[in-house]
Amino acid sequence: MKLFFSVILLIFTYTASLAQSNSLNYYLDVAKTNSPLLKDLRNQIASNQIDSMRIKAGLRPQVAVNSAGLYAPVINGYGYSAAITNEHTLNGLLGVNQAIVGSKNVNEQVLTVSLQTQTFTNTIKISEQDLKKSITAQYITAYGSLQQYDFNKEIVDLLAKEDEVLKKLTRANVYRQSDYLSFLVTLKQAQLQLSQSRAQYKNDYATLNYLAGVTDTAMIAIAKPDIEKTVKVSPAQSIFFNQFKVDSLKLINSRRLLDFTYKPKINALADVGFNSDFTGQEYKNFGLSAGFTLSIPIYDGGQRKLAYKKLNLQEDTRQNYKTFFDMQYRQQRAQLNQQITENEALLAQVTDQMKYIESLIKVDTQLMQTGDLKIADLILAINNYLAVKNLFTQTTITGLQLTNQLNYWNK
Repeated sequence: MKLFFSVILLIFTYTASLAQSNSLNYYLDVAKTNSPLLKDLRNQIASNQIDSMRIKAGLRPQVAVNSAGLYAPVINGYGYSAAITNEHTLNGLLGVNQAIVGSKNVNEQVLTVSLQTQTFTNTIKISEQDLKKSITAQYITAYGSLQQYDFNKEIVDLLAKEDEVLKKLTRANVYRQSDYLSFLVTLKQAQLQLSQSRAQYKNDYATLNYLAGVTDTAMIAIAKPDIEKTVKVSPAQSIFFNQFKVDSLKLINSRRLLDFTYKPKINALADVGFNSDFTGQEYKNFGLSAGFTLSIPIYDGGQRKLAYKKLNLQEDTRQNYKTFFDMQYRQQRAQLNQQITENEALLAQVTDQMKYIESLIKVDTQLMQTGDLKIADLILAINNYLAVKNLFTQTTITGLQLTNQLNYWNK
């Protein structure tokens, strides 16, 4: 009796757990929240904003306190030349240094950081697409396993119901014992397939939780994924082509920054404080000074032209990658659309075939009750139904997977 109630409790617990349901959007939201890559990229963007502020801060006057002291004794005429060392000196200065940089130069430096931020932003969008694709693909796989489990359970329930009828007919000598045993083998095989499909769903569901970062180990049912074709975007608006635009802007920015390195550079400087060699009246050695430094590039041995050639090569490489990717992008989309169309046609055929087999099984079960059916014919019909139903599930899941792959590129 205790064993009976334990089995009933186990079945109730399992049925109740499968009655719950998580949607695809739930796993997508959890995966985005848990993704360390997305968090890392967002931190990189925040870090770039700090770098931009540091560039502007570095262009403000730089103030520092500097102090130095020296004592070089001359003993009995031996020592460093006093004319060079002044024997003993001490200074303490408050200095200010201001780099004079044009606004265009500053803007280009800030633009460098801004373009890097755009790269990270676009990488986040692509990473989210990658994550969405992988999570959706595993969700579809798990849903297919669940559908297979539900179908196998339906078959086992059907066979179990017919088993009771056939058992009575066999006892009444309407069917032979060998007929019943053949049917019983089919029932046992169906029960085995049910156990296998349950284990497969459990594994696929655990993999889905693993990818999304869900730590819950309980096995529950998942809802049917609502996956439809998304609106096609032009390559000019696609996130996959946006990086090529950013790379082009980066090269232009690098060229302008290179030009600025060959512009004259000027720094203004000033200091105030104490600077003395202690030759007398040290209290009068408090003062101030101001000046500037100027640097004008004249000749660099041809490095500038070489840098231009390097940038030209990078632009050529960018164009080659863009052209090749554009070809792959269009070919991939065309291929996926073709596969989806063919899969939809196959699904319609399978659905049609399944209706005929379902009708045949209904007729066979009615004939069996009167003993006018060969058990071999019923078993053959059930096996055909299993094959077609499996094909229906596979074709449905294949269609969802193809749509998921197509939607990946529609962003």
